Amino acid sequence: MTRRPAAPAAAATQAGATGAAGRSPRRRRAVVAISAVVAVAAVAALAVVGLRWFGADDAPAATALDVTGDLHTHDPALVAGGEGEPWYVFSTGDVRVGLGSPQVRRSDDGGVTWEDAGTVWTAATRPEWVYDLVPGVTNFWAPEVVEHDGTWYLYYAASTFGSNTSVIGLMTNTTLDPDDPDYAWVDRGEVVRSTVGQDNFNAIDPAVITADDGTPWMAFGSFWGGIQLVELSWPDGKPVAGSEPVTIASRIGSPNAIEAPSLVEHDGWYYLFFSRDSCCQGTDSTYNVAVGRSRDITGPYVDDQGRDLTADGGLSLLTTLGDMVGPGGQSYSHGYLAFHYYDATAGGDFRLEIRRLAWTDDGWPVAWTAGELAQRAGSN
Repeated sequence: MTRRPAAPAAAATQAGATGAAGRSPRRRRAVVAISAVVAVAAVAALAVVGLRWFGADDAPAATALDVTGDLHTHDPALVAGGEGEPWYVFSTGDVRVGLGSPQVRRSDDGGVTWEDAGTVWTAATRPEWVYDLVPGVTNFWAPEVVEHDGTWYLYYAASTFGSNTSVIGLMTNTTLDPDDPDYAWVDRGEVVRSTVGQDNFNAIDPAVITADDGTPWMAFGSFWGGIQLVELSWPDGKPVAGSEPVTIASRIGSPNAIEAPSLVEHDGWYYLFFSRDSCCQGTDSTYNVAVGRSRDITGPYVDDQGRDLTADGGLSLLTTLGDMVGPGGQSYSHGYLAFHYYDATAGGDFRLEIRRLAWTDDGWPVAWTAGELAQRAGSN
């Protein structure tokens, strides 16, 4: 088929408009195609920087506190104070400091600057009974701190790597301020234990919440049979007589790398935050944070796709990004999520991070900052 040439007047008009008289239809199509490619590239570039000109600033994003000071913290249990009140972080102990007791850090400027505030116990006040139940224990892991009716409850875990001979213990205090004359942690003994060959769960990583009806519940667990939930009672803070742990989250198959639960109530939903995969390996750590939710504290918990958390469900919240390796071991307090990560710029040493969570319109938490969201968009 022969193409019809453009009429002279049209050709003259085109020449005047483009400065390229006599340009062929094929070349015109090439120019259009190149222009389309340039336009697509421009849009993609805008996407990489966050689509700021197209309303991405309205997308929910977390706000990271510019934390500084003593941040050498693993498995942080955050207590965010009110206006003018101190903040505290309790964390996994180090056998070289206070005989492995949970560590305490304090901030007097709204969670920004942190300083060492000692340990929960000393050689004279440590819970000696734990050493009989868990042979070989050297330090105490992943504490949880909650308040009920004027009393502070500190739950902690004692275990050894690779074993589910473990116990969750409890201490109470009337204040968190070490300078208060009434400051004294009182040993309340055992809460839950697990034993090799007897229990298909691991009694570590406690997380406590009081449901809307006033009933306290404790989630706990690591590997083995997954994350468990058991009913507690106030004021003793221990399991109701006859109650048995039930599984509320699990991976599929061995090694069932799920642990570190944290329970949160928000807008009529109960959220279960948890960590997956491997911690404690510096820059080789693969830890990451996920979440599911339920209308009922006892479950079932599902993710944003409706997948049950007992069948490896979970909406991803935080993963390795840049120098922030293996985020996890999280806790929640008054809108803030605290977690540790392994800092690639510090040889994989662990570090405290605190973020004000954002929430989507359909009620899911967002833990990435705006900058990280743009960075992730640019890498996809």
